[in-house]
Amino acid sequence: MVDQAPAASASFAAALAQLHAADLRDDLVTRELPAPTGLAPEAFALAGDIRPEPGALDSVYGTGRFVLLHDREEPDAWGGAWRIVCYAQAPLEVDIGVDPMVAEVAWAWLLDALDENGAAYHSPSGTVTKTVSQGFGSLAAEGSGSQLELRASWTPDGPFDAHVRAWAEVVCMLAGLPPGSEQAPVLNPRGRARA
Repeated sequence: MVDQAPAASASFAAALAQLHAADLRDDLVTRELPAPTGLAPEAFALAGDIRPEPGALDSVYGTGRFVLLHDREEPDAWGGAWRIVCYAQAPLEVDIGVDPMVAEVAWAWLLDALDENGAAYHSPSGTVTKTVSQGFGSLAAEGSGSQLELRASWTPDGPFDAHVRAWAEVVCMLAGLPPGSEQAPVLNPRGRARA
């Protein structure tokens, strides 16, 4: 006899239905990923990439991950039965990457996106990491580069589609596409605009 994974609880199935029904920006191409194991009894994972090249798994403009966790035991650290964990990263122009306020701005974008999408939440936590690199030797032609990475989690209170829409907005904003800029040109990592 082959063991089968337990069926999703009714509340988790309802949450997944909301996530699948969410209307996301055309700039973000999403796909379901295998959910992480060991974090919660029930989990769902989604990847999102800004205008990826055909056949590519990641985008040079920006990428992100969205994970919904459900544990009916309500872990103390979560303050509820649900937790969202997300990741977003995008290349930056070097002069933006060295700006001392860029990390605070990225965190504010996340909170603003949650609020603007009506995604009620509590217990947010996370980090924003900015890196600046310089190529040498055989990588000298790469020149300088910078990248911004946001890792965050929060406990959702409200419809799950609002939370995945907020995450999608943040991934797009990190790539230089603010709300209302669908199909606008994106600066590639070397500063040339591409549609």
